[in-house]
Amino acid sequence: METPMTARVKTFLLCHGAWSGGWAWKKMHPLMAQAGHRLVAPTYTGLGERSHLANPAIDLETHIQDILNVIAFEDLRDIVLLGHSYGGMVATGVADRARERVTQLIYLDAFVPRDGQSLFDLNESGREPMHKAAAAADGYRIPPNPPPSDTPQADLDWLNARRVAMPVKCFETKLKLGHGEPAMPRSYIYCTRTPPGDVFGQFAKRTKSEEGWRYFELDASHAPNVTAPEALMGVLNEIVA
Repeated sequence: METPMTARVKTFLLCHGAWSGGWAWKKMHPLMAQAGHRLVAPTYTGLGERSHLANPAIDLETHIQDILNVIAFEDLRDIVLLGHSYGGMVATGVADRARERVTQLIYLDAFVPRDGQSLFDLNESGREPMHKAAAAADGYRIPPNPPPSDTPQADLDWLNARRVAMPVKCFETKLKLGHGEPAMPRSYIYCTRTPPGDVFGQFAKRTKSEEGWRYFELDASHAPNVTAPEALMGVLNEIVA
């Protein structure tokens, strides 16, 4: 017998990427609703519509707390936590501290840190240029990286008008895990249209070979929420089915 739709409704909670915000997932809301799911897409302190709160003290801990507070105040349960890019750092910390609320963890072309690692530890080549870029800007924020080269012009205009500088401390903070590796089911989605100097291939390799992971590939560049929303929704549906 077919289970009622309500039994299959999933709450996806987004941990978005650097320079970005919940706003960048606009195309995914109707697709989530169509699939019978709900997408909660908050924006971190200092970015997007909360850019007026930017200050030099903002770090990875701030952004983990942002998402933990959404969980607490919205009373979210049975969460499918979705970390995109830098959001993998945030999601790993959130899953560690809200273990009883998160039932699945999905990394979308994202950093997968171990205890004690910072984003710069996982992207050594970015450390020096990004510090220089911050020093040349306002001293504490890195101007946005350009969106993927296959982004259509209209989307590019939309993104570039809204992406804001990212506090460098977010990339410097070493993640502290209280409970070791996350225990809930984990999936990794690797976007195969990679730029030169592919940062995420290391995680594709790791999650493909490591116990406790499901591994998926998506024929898209780094921001499929913008460039390949239907294909992304297809993979997400497959993971939570």
